[in-house]
Amino acid sequence: MNASTASRPSTLRALFVSSRPISWVNTAYPFGAAYLLGSGVGVEGGGGFSLVAFLVGVVYFLVPYNLAMYGINDVFDYESDLRNPRKGGVEGALLDKSVHRATLRAVVVTNVPFLIALVLLGNTWSWLVLAISVFAVIAYSAPGLRFKEKPFLDSVTSSTHFVSPAIYGLALAGPHWTGQLVAVCVAFFLWGVASHAFGAVQDVLADRAGGIGSVATVIGARATVRLAFVAYLVAGVALLFSAFPGPIAAIVVVPYALNVLPWWNVTDDGAEAANAGWKRFLWINYLAGFLVTMALIAFASTH
Repeated sequence: MNASTASRPSTLRALFVSSRPISWVNTAYPFGAAYLLGSGVGVEGGGGFSLVAFLVGVVYFLVPYNLAMYGINDVFDYESDLRNPRKGGVEGALLDKSVHRATLRAVVVTNVPFLIALVLLGNTWSWLVLAISVFAVIAYSAPGLRFKEKPFLDSVTSSTHFVSPAIYGLALAGPHWTGQLVAVCVAFFLWGVASHAFGAVQDVLADRAGGIGSVATVIGARATVRLAFVAYLVAGVALLFSAFPGPIAAIVVVPYALNVLPWWNVTDDGAEAANAGWKRFLWINYLAGFLVTMALIAFASTH
């Protein structure tokens, strides 16, 4: 057995962990749900369903997309991750330098074929959304751009990571855009901004010590928690202006808002304690996904 063969399992395991399996569904599900609704009777003017486009899109946003989003981040955040006690588990991989090059190669190898296929299957609007989505993934962490270190733009870019697969699904399906459909997308975007902002709270001291900017380092932990709380509530209000089952799905924001409330008066010195809320957030996503699925089933049964 040669050295390359012996190292392969550890490299594959590193890539698997780096792609954050617990979060795969957070990007594949929005695409799949949006494409199904947009291509069928669920959204006005749906363009028709393609099984090939659906499967290619779901698989892409399930694994390759997440490997790109998190793998690039893990490579270029290596030095700061070494000082972050949260890294090395479910909240983020700590990639050894020996697999950095392999990770970037894997990102290219796994993403490019899917992107080519999606371009061939798509249309002008879907190409634009896909380009924005991929750019946001790269720009968040890559040297020279590093949007993650630009306060407020960090939360906007992170939200784009999770909202763009849904918007891409709609663009690929080609439905007629209505005010109600826009309201759903706005609500989802606000949810993403709130979630990223709250996630930045736990790292406010470490980020300041490392010279890394974030929304939390600029306005402080307490203000960031309150910003996240308000953004969650506004997202719920936006859903009230959407068509059924949007108003029912508005209840989904409640557990997220309640999750950040214990840190309403958190100080910067005590901000690391918000990690408990972040860990709950990861599991609340599954509860929210279940509730949204039930709402979509109810919606589909009426059409």
